[in-house]
Parts: sequence; structure tokens; C-alpha cells
Amino acid sequence: MTPPLDLASVMRRRMLEPDGIPAAWAARRAGAVPADGRLLVIAADHPARGALGVRDDRRAMASRSDLLQRLAIAVSRPGVDGVLGTPDILEDLLLAGLLDGLLVYGSMNRAGLQGAVFELDDRFTAYDAATIERLGLDGGKMLARVAYDDPATAPTLEACGRAVTDLAERGKVALVEPFLSSRGADGWVRNLLDPDSVITSVAIASGLGATSAHTWLKLPVVPEMERVLDSTTLPTLLLGGDPTNEPAQTYATWGRALACPPAAGLVVGRALLYPPGGDVAAAVDVAADLVHGGAR
Repeated sequence: MTPPLDLASVMRRRMLEPDGIPAAWAARRAGAVPADGRLLVIAADHPARGALGVRDDRRAMASRSDLLQRLAIAVSRPGVDGVLGTPDILEDLLLAGLLDGLLVYGSMNRAGLQGAVFELDDRFTAYDAATIERLGLDGGKMLARVAYDDPATAPTLEACGRAVTDLAERGKVALVEPFLSSRGADGWVRNLLDPDSVITSVAIASGLGATSAHTWLKLPVVPEMERVLDSTTLPTLLLGGDPTNEPAQTYATWGRALACPPAAGLVVGRALLYPPGGDVAAAVDVAADLVHGGAR
């Protein structure tokens, strides 16, 4: 059983020893890609863009103490290989001693705030490639939403291309999460989750940057995943999203998609951190079995 997170210690170190954070990064024991070449990464970068909802609870992720305790449970489970987050969350986990032996990916562009009129002007407000290299992180993740009717798409794609290049020059993974998106009459931006839209987004994302040598994709699980994944040779991690189906149905869908090359694992946040019934450990264990085939 995972011991309760010592949040008092984390907050005390933040207040009294802020300069100790770089030293903690330097002392961290790095992670590695496991022998089977497949990854289960826990994602926790949603709050930074104001996206706090899970299913019908729009404030589910508002409590940082609750989120961190859920993360502590998740990253301690066998078969979890890494974590994806913004600096604030990763530093909380770092100060709590929870990042040793894990791959760590820094979230980069978080300015596309959910529901904002400027949501598609998704600027890089979190990690940059130089910081990812300096702190010894394993890569950076960027959201690349393409809306044909929004001119903010062009500078966002340009910034993503520059980030891919900068990460590749440092030998770091550039994890690109592409979508075709549109803004509805209600003003909300929605991602298009039909197979052809995802395939088009893959084609666009694959061409970002001066080299694709270190580019990985982060893609949604949609119908016809065999056809979707046939659109790329790049290593691909499947995202969990915020499913409304029964968990057993969701897990079965993930399992079928993971059987299609070049799928190399899962990046899941809300579906595992806030599962129906609340058993984070059990949900993560199911995902680990799907990714690693029981060899945990």
C-alpha cells in the first residue's frame, strides 16, 4: 500500500529551500525504456490549461492534495514507466521522492486555456528544450491542434516545429499530440475524433521540425485504429482521454489498439487517476497488464 504523501514536507521545502529543486533533479535516479520497448506513462498536465474536469465533475482535479495522492499511488505501481507533467506537478513529485527510476516528460505549450477565445493560440508557457536538457528530463510533449478556420493555428504549428527541432538537437523525445479541431457555435473547441481526421493530423504532425529522428506521436484511440496507425512509422503512445464508457469497454478498446504497430504504449491521466469507483491502483494495474502483457 502506498504511504500517504507528505505534503507538509513538500510545501516546507518549497518555502524554505526553493533553490534545492535543481539539486533534487540532479540527484534523481533516471528511468529507462524497459526491455519490451513499451511504455505506460501517467499524464498530469491538464490543470495548467484550466482543464480540471473528469467526466461530469468539472472540478475533479481542483484539489492539488488529492491529485498528488492519486499520482503517488499511480507512479508507485509495477509496470508504470514514466510521468508527464508541467513543472509545478513534476516538482511536487520530485520533492516527494516519487520520480526516481521513472522516465519524465515535460509538458511544453499550455497557453491554450480550455474555453478561452485564444485557446488555439497555444503558446509555449511551460518547459522548453533547454530546460528539459538541463534538468535531465527524457523529452517534451506538445499539443498541436489544427483548426483550418483559425489563423492562430499557423504560429502554433511553427512553434511546435521549432520545439521538435530543439529537442532533437539535444537527443530528447519530442512527443507530439496532434488533432484536427474546430470551434462550435457555443464557442468550445472540440477535437475531431473520426479516423480520417486523426490520420490527417498524423500527417501534419509527422512533418514538423527539421528532423523526425526523435519524434513520437501521442494519439487518441478512435475507430479503425489499424488504419490510423498504418498512417505512420513513428513510435506512438495512445492517450486515454476522458472516457465515458464502462472501464471494461475502455480497457478492451485500448488493448485492441495496442496490438497495432507502431503502438508502443499508453499515456493516460484522468482515466486512471479518477476511475469510476475510485480504485487508482487497480485501474493502473489493468493498464500495465495491457501494455506489458503481465511481465511486470
